[in-house]
Amino acid sequence: MKNTKKFETSNAIIISFAHFSHDLYTSFLAPMLPLLIQKLGISLSMAGFLDIARKFPALLNPLIGIMADKSSVRYFVIFTPLITGIAMSLLGLAPSYAVLLILLFVVGISSTIFHVPSPVMIKNVSGNETGKGMSYYMLGGEIARTLGPLLITASISIWGLEGSYKVMYLAVISTIFLYIKLKDIEVNKNIKKNNTNFSPKETFFKLLPFFIIVSGIATFRGAMKSALTLYLPTFLVDNGKTLWFAGIALSILQLSGAVGTFLAGPISDKIGRKNTLLVITIINPILMWIFIIADTSFRIPMLIFIGIFLFASGPVLLALIHDTDSEHPAFVNSIYMTINFAMSSIMVLLVGFLGDKIGLTSTYKICAILAFFSIPFVLLLPSKKIEK
Repeated sequence: MKNTKKFETSNAIIISFAHFSHDLYTSFLAPMLPLLIQKLGISLSMAGFLDIARKFPALLNPLIGIMADKSSVRYFVIFTPLITGIAMSLLGLAPSYAVLLILLFVVGISSTIFHVPSPVMIKNVSGNETGKGMSYYMLGGEIARTLGPLLITASISIWGLEGSYKVMYLAVISTIFLYIKLKDIEVNKNIKKNNTNFSPKETFFKLLPFFIIVSGIATFRGAMKSALTLYLPTFLVDNGKTLWFAGIALSILQLSGAVGTFLAGPISDKIGRKNTLLVITIINPILMWIFIIADTSFRIPMLIFIGIFLFASGPVLLALIHDTDSEHPAFVNSIYMTINFAMSSIMVLLVGFLGDKIGLTSTYKICAILAFFSIPFVLLLPSKKIEK
């Protein structure tokens, strides 16, 4: 049945704040990476494995999705920002590479539990404006990734790398607020409670062609995105910039990304998901190539335009996932997240490996070229909603 409810702005903002509270801490890794590399003597390839350790628990996404479709897991959304905040704040104290991997693996579990049900919560309060709702949701994450690098860079400047644990107290305050505001919002209120015939395997195979297309988009965009986010501070530091400059550059990229995510969802509601993604996919690699060959002083302004288009695909893809008309949206969302994990992990490793072998500048050029190959997959997307 078509959802005719109005857009619940206040609830959308609160869920967006939950996303902000969680991703504020996950954004610490990139700006801390140059110092962690120096402290522990790790290579770029090893640095890539750190990000994979954080994303590896995403393999549990389908299981979490099934849980979310059968029961209310809103308390996961409330308490995971606290777990993530504590673990990420302890990275600076890690005495070895192994401890870093363990901390990031814990963050990955927490992040998985948060990101599967939270978009479904947004869908439930978005009425007929799913794209708009996903933009609110993604805006919280992008603002977090804007302020997070500045927060951790400032903390390191004041207390040193080992003093980064002090920022965990913000997570405690956020969790208390989220408990008060979210404890009565259901994740699965639009799902039929008497549906006992749910078959994850059947749902997956019916949507398999769609998932293959999404995989293609995620793969060829993944190299570009990891290069411009995880490795951006390292790229700038290697080119003679200070850690502060690198942190500010990453924040500028993420802030402009917040603008892109906020605008892209409502635009896709009006002109269509496929049309919006096509424009984004064509423009992204062109902007990255200009960034690579541009004079150093011109790179910061370029990051503004790159950020707008780089992150704009997020809410549009999420809206596409929730346009599938499935009675099990959390499970479908979990498959999408698993695809993102697999494809982005491969690309993170590829970028790190190539960065070690040929340098990050040449690697950036390869990533820009690869991004063009996502265009044919966008053209294969259906123009209408997909039935489950």
